[in-house]
Amino acid sequence: MTYSLPPESFRTLRPEPAARKTRGWDVALTIVLLVLLPLAALGASYAGVLLAFAADACGSVVCDAGLMNTGFWLAVISPWVVFVLGVVVAIVRLVRHRLAFWVPLATLVGMAAVWFVAAAFVGAGVSAS
Repeated sequence: MTYSLPPESFRTLRPEPAARKTRGWDVALTIVLLVLLPLAALGASYAGVLLAFAADACGSVVCDAGLMNTGFWLAVISPWVVFVLGVVVAIVRLVRHRLAFWVPLATLVGMAAVWFVAAAFVGAGVSAS
């Protein structure tokens, strides 16, 4: 009985890829941070709602209501958009066995950054006279 070599298309010069090792601490920490992340989004949205009180200064001066409205809605909605993006990226990284604990932390920083940009819009609308 003779065994012939497989066709050229079956031969490979690359070794089989090694399976990635799952880090238990990374999975646990990522899940805990993802559970706490909606609280941060809720807090950022609530702080965005409080930006509506900036319109109280518009009684004696002329304000740009359109810019203030844009900043207000950006502060209320954008934390949830950043939250959804962060959850999707974290889940994809967990499924691919990549380090993922930093994704919820970066999402938290992103929520804060977008909130401050929205607050700047509201502040610019108040001082537009």
